Amino acid sequence: MSDTRRRVKVYTLNEDRQWDDRGTGHVSSTYVEELKGMSLLVRAESDGSLLLESKINPNTAYQKQQVQGKDPSVEVTQDLIDESEEERFEEMPETSHLIDLPTCELNKLEEIADLVTSVLSSPIRREKLALALENEGYIKKLLQLFQACENLENTEGLHHLYEIIRGILFLNKATLFEVMFSDECIMDVVGCLEYDPALAQPKRHREFLTKTAKFKEVIPITDSELRQKIHQTYRVQYIQDIILPTPSVFEENFLSTLTSFIFFNKVEIVSMLQEDEKFLSEVFAQLTDEATDDDKRRELVNFFKEFCAFSQTLQPQNRDAFFKTLAKLGILPALEIVMGMDDLQVRSAATDIFSYLVEFSPSMVREFVMQEAQQSDDDILLINVVIEQMICDTDPELGGAVQLMGLLRTLIDPENMLATTNKTEKSEFLNFFYNHCMHVLTAPLLTNTSEDKCEKDNIVGSNKNSTICPDNYQTAQLLALILELLTFCVEHHTYHIKNYIMNKDLLRRVLVLMNSKHTFLALCALRFMRRIIGLKDEFYNRYITKGNLFEPVINALLDNGTRYNLLNSAVIELFEFIRVEDIKSLTAHIVENFYKALESIEYVQTFKGLKTKYEQEKDRQNQKLNSVPSILRSNRFRRDAKALEEDEEMWFNEDEEEEGKAVVAPVEKSKPEDDFPDTYEKFMETKKAKESEDKENLPKRTSSSGFKFTFSHSASAANGTNSTNSKSVVAQTPPASSNGSSSKTTNLATSVTATKGSLVGLVDYPDDEEEDEEEETSPRKRPRLGS
Repeated sequence: MSDTRRRVKVYTLNEDRQWDDRGTGHVSSTYVEELKGMSLLVRAESDGSLLLESKINPNTAYQKQQVQGKDPSVEVTQDLIDESEEERFEEMPETSHLIDLPTCELNKLEEIADLVTSVLSSPIRREKLALALENEGYIKKLLQLFQACENLENTEGLHHLYEIIRGILFLNKATLFEVMFSDECIMDVVGCLEYDPALAQPKRHREFLTKTAKFKEVIPITDSELRQKIHQTYRVQYIQDIILPTPSVFEENFLSTLTSFIFFNKVEIVSMLQEDEKFLSEVFAQLTDEATDDDKRRELVNFFKEFCAFSQTLQPQNRDAFFKTLAKLGILPALEIVMGMDDLQVRSAATDIFSYLVEFSPSMVREFVMQEAQQSDDDILLINVVIEQMICDTDPELGGAVQLMGLLRTLIDPENMLATTNKTEKSEFLNFFYNHCMHVLTAPLLTNTSEDKCEKDNIVGSNKNSTICPDNYQTAQLLALILELLTFCVEHHTYHIKNYIMNKDLLRRVLVLMNSKHTFLALCALRFMRRIIGLKDEFYNRYITKGNLFEPVINALLDNGTRYNLLNSAVIELFEFIRVEDIKSLTAHIVENFYKALESIEYVQTFKGLKTKYEQEKDRQNQKLNSVPSILRSNRFRRDAKALEEDEEMWFNEDEEEEGKAVVAPVEKSKPEDDFPDTYEKFMETKKAKESEDKENLPKRTSSSGFKFTFSHSASAANGTNSTNSKSVVAQTPPASSNGSSSKTTNLATSVTATKGSLVGLVDYPDDEEEDEEEETSPRKRPRLGS
């Protein structure tokens, strides 16, 4: 029997596929009759009981790093064998003193440093040296020499001790770390590491750790073991991150055990704090107490932030218990309070804590806010507090807003929503979100595209139909974030977002942003429309054609002129998609109303291809008509207007399979567009007072051509009516009819005329028949490109 006297820790894999700590013991190898071969035995160091018995399998891959061998038959992992290409486990002598260490004296420091440095390239020699250092209490003797050298100002000896201590750390042995990082030794270890020979002057790490770094107990910690563990973890983390140089490629595994040491320390700290419910209860009580001063509250929030960061080291089942404990104690109501505070540091830390909770369990957060909605007003709901923080982010680059937007996206993502037999989280939460939160999210978008607001803010003589208020860089960034979320909703919330878009005439308002001087915002607006068209939904298509919503897109293309840039490519791609997918209703609308303006664009064949598709479809329809007896021809393909309205009404009452079985009522129209959350209005007023000129005053994209559609973002355009102030003209090619006469669709107003409330039955428009008649009898103008 050979006994390596290696001290190892043994873990076994339980039924839940989690590792259980079996204990620490000593490993030996011997022939076991029952297993018919050489086997590894680990006996507990406390009582000698057998922790592990595993046959050595020649086909099992034993790794070199500490070495973790895995025997598939017993599903265990253990620190067992070190093996180099030159030496094998069986050849190791039974004695543990495999290296003779020089006596620990001042005149031997250079020899000791050379020895430590020389063994680092050989795993077996590192192991032998570690055993020698462990068994002879050598490290404490070295640290006594350090104190002597420092008292004597022996610089050469201090440089040798730096090399020795650094080399011992690179031996990567947990048993040595336990000695080096004890309260008795750790500050001397840090002291040795101050004397790097490469530095002209030693560092002052001990001074920082003892005087600058202050340990703050937000609530007094009575457990001395816990306090000692916190101090130790901080100091060891400092050694790893600050003192030790970044390992080279060849040294990357030298400190793996140091990382594990810190990891398991954090696990112990979290576990000990979690078990002390009195401590956590007191923290929560002070965090939410109005009497708590700002400095104290900042410390409490930072404590929880670090507490949650430590929790990431826990095993899944322990992390689950940890967050459930926090939820039980009221972490979400507490966050709701602190996220709305004025202190920027407090809000930032609270956002980080909220991100840990959302990442761990978005369902837990959703359940809380839905229960909260039954007792609270919309303004103080947690999600609305988050949205308002996103909207009112004062960072010029909106770093906090971007983080919050990502969290909101996670919360509204149906992919992580649960569905059970008795409860469908998806339908319940989306009903809640669209009824209680969506109006807060879209407030900046609707406010900054409001015709009334722009009319007040515009300078005299400006075109109110093409102005975004205000069109500065930070506002553009915010609107781009909101549009990114809305685009995500279009892709994943089919029924709810469709209802909201049509009820609020949202796409028309979004397309006002095509006029922004910030091209990235215009692209965001275009992407929103592209996602809608990409669904190939005829309800959306009818909404677009009735509202003449291609007009601002074509205006942007014409304004862009001959520049071949991202905006040009994105617009062309949208029309190419319509052509390739043969979306007939949109193709007909584009050709009948806009082809005259687009026919000169010949560097792509997209628009000629749309015209070809349109003509082919007309030919097919004519052939069908010619094959029908004349007595039936006039009514063969005509649908009753009442039937169309009934179809639309049926759509809003029917269930959609993706949204569960709950029918969602249309979004309430009780919130007028000018009644948005006060927070945003107050924020904008304060911002205007403090802002001078926009720092990034990008030039507005100007048109290189004379052709221009005038896009009115009022509801009347969708109804085919024009206000007395509008001078919109549309160039169009009269579609050829079967008898060769021009079609009645030569006028845009005629082509999109709809009865009051006809926009899928949801949006009411003013009934202005006189203006319709005036437009119908007015002369038609046909501007040309470049005129």
